[in-house]
Amino acid sequence: MYSSVNATGLSPAESKALKERPIQSHEQKIVRALKEMYSCSPKEDTFQIYTPDAVFHDPVGIAEGPESIRAQFVGLTKQKIFPRADIPKFRLLENPPNLAKNTILIDQDVAYFRDTKASSPTKILNSLLAIKLNDSNLVTSHEEQWNHEKSSTGEDGFLGFLNEHRKRLTAKLTDAIVGKSKV
Repeated sequence: MYSSVNATGLSPAESKALKERPIQSHEQKIVRALKEMYSCSPKEDTFQIYTPDAVFHDPVGIAEGPESIRAQFVGLTKQKIFPRADIPKFRLLENPPNLAKNTILIDQDVAYFRDTKASSPTKILNSLLAIKLNDSNLVTSHEEQWNHEKSSTGEDGFLGFLNEHRKRLTAKLTDAIVGKSKV
């Protein structure tokens, strides 16, 4: 059965109300990389924050490994879908007591532009990022939940199962289109 709690274990309203916290020193490289990804300006070393088996999961796709994750983000700019994005809101959130300490929670708004010279965005998207780290402070899991709402998975019944397979296929198609070229 589909659950209404998101990656925080809370409802969307509860996770949006979590208090902001300061960045910790071991998170600086990860936060810099995330801002590069979401502002459509990744660099050569941006995706070095991931472990070889890291998973990125958002409502559009499920990408496995740094190269596939890179393709999802580079695809936005390389294919001219959104050549520009600004981040008007980026808040690191305090973890609720039920969440592991190695999880970074971020509440962000990303303003996507189809025209790089436009004064107003095509779309502003709020999302919850749940970033899980290993003992070496590398990202093992990067989950993006639009408007802080849980995306369906294979655990959510037959339709969730179908949606999860569609997401994996979408990521593989993006990999094939974008390829493994440099940023």
